[in-house]
Order: sequence, then C-alpha cells, then structure tokens
Amino acid sequence: MNDDAKLTAIRERIDEIDRQLQALLVERAEAAQTVARIKLNEDPQAIFYRPEREAEVLRLVKSRPTGPLDPEEMARLFREIMSVCLALEQPLEVAFLGPEGTFTQAAALKHFGHSVRTNSMGSIPDVFREVEAGACHYGVVPVENSTEGVISHTLDTFLNSPLLICGEVTLRINHHLLSKEAEMGAVKVVYSHSQSLAQCRGWLDHHLPHAERIAVGSNAEAAHLVSQTPASAAIAGEAAGEIYQLTHLASNIEDEPGNTTRFLVIGKKDAAASGEDKTSLMFSTQNRAGGLHAMLSPFAKHGISMTRIESRPSRRGQWDYVFFVDVDGHREDENLSQALKELAQTASQFKVLGSYPKAVL
Repeated sequence: MNDDAKLTAIRERIDEIDRQLQALLVERAEAAQTVARIKLNEDPQAIFYRPEREAEVLRLVKSRPTGPLDPEEMARLFREIMSVCLALEQPLEVAFLGPEGTFTQAAALKHFGHSVRTNSMGSIPDVFREVEAGACHYGVVPVENSTEGVISHTLDTFLNSPLLICGEVTLRINHHLLSKEAEMGAVKVVYSHSQSLAQCRGWLDHHLPHAERIAVGSNAEAAHLVSQTPASAAIAGEAAGEIYQLTHLASNIEDEPGNTTRFLVIGKKDAAASGEDKTSLMFSTQNRAGGLHAMLSPFAKHGISMTRIESRPSRRGQWDYVFFVDVDGHREDENLSQALKELAQTASQFKVLGSYPKAVL
C-alpha cells in the first residue's frame, strides 16, 4: 500500500471515529436531559450544578490512560462536554469581576466551561450582590496571587456576606504589553490593575523606566482605555488584546514565570464532599497572649493540615482582627467537624465560609 492509500485509510478511520464520538455525545446529552426531568419531578427548585460530582469526573478522566494527549488537555475536553450537557439541564448565569476580557472571566470559563453565560460586574462587592440577589447562580472573584499575595477586598466582602465558597480555580497569569502603537518607544504611559503593575515591576523598570504607570480597576479596563488613548499601553491578557484589537509589543512580561492567581467560586450553598476538599473559615479571638495559638490548636489536635492563614482588620474597633484560614478536608469529615466545633466554642466570631473540591484544572 502506497502513502496516498495509507492516508486515505487513516482519514476514513478518523471519519468513522468521529461518527462514533458524535453518537456518544448525543447519547450523553440525552442522558443529561433525562437526569433533569427526574430531578424536576422530585423538586421543581432542583439544583443541577454539582461541583463535587464534576470534580470527581474530571479527576477520573485525568487518572485514566490518555495516550498522546496530556491529561490536563483531556480533562479540559471533558469540562466542555459537561458544560454543554449542563446547559441543557439548566443554563447557568455566572457573575465575574469585569469588564469583558479580564482574567476573572477566563477563570470562570475555565471552571464552568464555555456554555455558561458570564455577566460582567464593576467590582467585587457587585459580584457578591448579584449572587445574593439571585440574578446569577454563581460568582467568581480573585482571592490571592502567588507573587503579590491576598486580594484583601475579596476577604473583606466575606465579612458581611451570607454567600459560601463552592469551588476554586487556579489560573496561570501571562501578562502582555498591548498598544495601538507600533513601537515600544512611543509608549509614554502604562495602564493596568495595581496587582499587574506590581507583578511586572521589574520588567517595566528595565524596559519602560520613564513611562508613567497608572492603576485602573482591571486589566480589561486598561485595554479599553488604551484602545482610545495615543502613546499608551496596557498590561493585560490575550483575551483583552483580542477584544480591543491591540498589538502585542511584548509578551509574558511578568517578573515571576510561575505567576498564578487563585479564584473562588461563590454561591448560596457549598459543595458536598468529593474526596479531595478544602474548607475555608474565618474567626476572631480576644487580643490576649496565646489567643491565636489556642484557636489553632484544635487543628493540630485532630491532625488537620492548615494551608493558608491571613489576618484582616475586623472594622469593629482599633487593632481588632479577623483571621481567614484554609484547611485540608471537608467540614463533614469527622476529624475536621470535631475541630471546628471546638474552635467555635472559643472564638469570639466564627463562620465556615464553605467546603469545596480542590482545583482540578
């Protein structure tokens, strides 16, 4: 068999595989619709998005042999299949910190897939309010960056919000210098979010030492501003550059190659146990010697690993602080449940912010 005949045979085989895949996808979609009908018969207010179930499915996908495909890429394919099928059951509305083209929108699409409806909000509190009011099913907000640390505005908003954390997303952050100008020498001012300016400080010091740096509400807002402002550039992501038709003057200008931001998915309910979970909580203690040690000792006593702790002013009085803590495990796990009960008994303020699956993608 010559090469042309071999190629023809392979293409015919690919066509047959595609037909089989399409038939199976249709079968999966029909099964999803059947699930929806059963749930609605049992409860007209049924919730179709199950973060713990989706995390379990994606972990199984990554654990199976994937041949020449990267396990992450295989999981992303299944993420989109689940997104399409979920939209047949219940189209999800997801609020994000906008405008269009922000990294937060990219995180929302990474977590929920591209079959959700994403709604741009002007601020982090607006995202919370939209979900609290029921206008959106879920919201996505940034919470910490591997280079610049915690996003304090998100933590502060949890102080007075009834919403719970039901998921997390981690997103590798690549910053690009975008402009309408053709050359970097023409740039006199650089716009971006304060976090992004900080994450690219070293690069800017070296390549644009004389350009003015102006912080704005988001990278996408910076890109929109630059699209209308001569002699300017924005630090933003690929999506913002495409939306506002800007040229790449430089790519991947972040100072730390592993620059990553973690985002939280917020809703009115947290998730059931998935087998690999985190729990986030907040508490405060009296300002006395050994107070924080006493609050954290139940975790050590019950073998709970604490992965993060942050303190924020409580806004109830001078030098009064609230601590935000992430621990491994689900609040329904026996050891963590007991530790939380002991903590609640001694804390002057205590709230579990949610248990949720660890990020899979």
